[in-house]
Amino acid sequence: MPFYVAPEQFMKDKADFARKNIARGRPLVAAVYSSGILICAENQSKSLHKVSEIYDRIAFAGVGRYNEFDSLRRAGVQHADVKGYQFSREDVDARSLANLYAQYMGNVFTHELKPLEVEILVAEVGSEPGADQLFHILYDGSVVDEDRYTVLGGEADVIRDRIQEGFSPDWELAEILGRAARALSGDRPPVAADLEVAVLDRGNGRRAFRRLEDPEVASALEG
Repeated sequence: MPFYVAPEQFMKDKADFARKNIARGRPLVAAVYSSGILICAENQSKSLHKVSEIYDRIAFAGVGRYNEFDSLRRAGVQHADVKGYQFSREDVDARSLANLYAQYMGNVFTHELKPLEVEILVAEVGSEPGADQLFHILYDGSVVDEDRYTVLGGEADVIRDRIQEGFSPDWELAEILGRAARALSGDRPPVAADLEVAVLDRGNGRRAFRRLEDPEVASALEG
């Protein structure tokens, strides 16, 4: 007779498997600030990016298995390009992109033997403060619409507690970057070379995404 596993036990095992492997990866913080959205991740690699641009005012970030979340990133870029070409650039938005990701990841979690070992973030900077959007999509397709900040990856609860103490969406870039870097590093002093940092700056014009180089990050951490 075929081996039988109760459906609820099978789903629980898959969820535990995904959470355990995602927690092994280095975490990532995204938070709003006075001019846009900051995304800061622990990443020593200069070629394998956790944070990337999807479209004009939309960024993507992922933690977990690199090959899996990079495939999701490429699919998102292709979807955004096609939608922007067929309709208009203004029709490409983070909410619809997050819903597509959630549907796909949920289908994989439900129907495939192995779930995706990733958590992803889709962020869109608004035209004015208060209009920014952060969508945190979990391995099972659950979507969390975050208000001011979110944490992906291992030790998320601990890092979130470090971020939220005295947090203000009116902070300048240097202030929120310092808080995010210290939250990620914990008891260790933050090092610019160990971080991958990018912003969606509403003052950058149509292309809001910008990477911060090590000297700029180091200067903010010293300030």
